[in-house]
Amino acid sequence: MAKKKGIVSLEGAVKTDAGLTYKGVVMEPVVEQCEGCERIVPFEDEQFCPTYAQPARKWAGGVCNFATHVRAEVDKAGKVKVNPLKASKRAARGR
Repeated sequence: MAKKKGIVSLEGAVKTDAGLTYKGVVMEPVVEQCEGCERIVPFEDEQFCPTYAQPARKWAGGVCNFATHVRAEVDKAGKVKVNPLKASKRAARGR
């Protein structure tokens, strides 16, 4: 059985004008949608996501796939999306 990783610390991170620099990556503070996520790590007076450096970009296309506080939703009709090309091929074969 796989062990669950412990809490990540931002030890060795440096606060710069561009943001928080950690292991050569400039990290941006978390956005409002991230509130409640278990991955958030506080550093000085701000909170950061050690999993993804630009949290706003993860939320731009919908739900962040790293979020621990949000579940994926099914579309409005309650159906799973099907690739239209595959659906037309199945219909042509008579399935």
